[in-house]
Amino acid sequence: MNQKNSLGLNNCFKDLENPIDLFGEWFAEAKKTEINDPNAFALATANKNGIPSVRMVLLKDYSQNGFVFYTNLDSKKSSDVKSNPNASICFHWKSLLRQIRATGQISKVSDKEADDYYNTRDYDSKIGAWASKQSSILKSRDELYKTIENYKKKYLDEKNVPRPNYWSGWNLNPYQVEFWLDGKNRIHQRLRYTKKENGNWNKSLLSP
Repeated sequence: MNQKNSLGLNNCFKDLENPIDLFGEWFAEAKKTEINDPNAFALATANKNGIPSVRMVLLKDYSQNGFVFYTNLDSKKSSDVKSNPNASICFHWKSLLRQIRATGQISKVSDKEADDYYNTRDYDSKIGAWASKQSSILKSRDELYKTIENYKKKYLDEKNVPRPNYWSGWNLNPYQVEFWLDGKNRIHQRLRYTKKENGNWNKSLLSP
């Protein structure tokens, strides 16, 4: 059995023309092998002054249009994105010794998309979206717990909790995606996809 693709890489790189299709293949494998949160990725943003910030978030959807996560629109990450939409993400799956990086621009998802996802969340998570003023300074944890209880009293019907207008999703639409596989003696395998003006993708091998 041939264990290499047409570029001489491990056959896990396939011979696909679209990186989102390859992402789907790798993500499916990660769901089988990662103990916790295979959909976790590092999100790197920068503010209007170019000062970077990175944190872990959870992928909630992906498509040919990009990678979607949800958050408070007043959070630090959202503040960065509003002033500088350029961002980069990185998935690292230790169980597979694989990594995927993507760079692109971030835009807000539609209200319908946000509503559809929000309605899949459990009651306590919906209440949390109302109660947490993400990244703001807390005087104490009790302050947060009291706010949570107040919103639970406000929204007694667990099946009817509206989405806060300050909570929604962001989509990173990539123009570059890199796939990385760990190699012996640090001779890693790397494949980069770069989007062309016509929307198709160029593939390039990268030195480790």
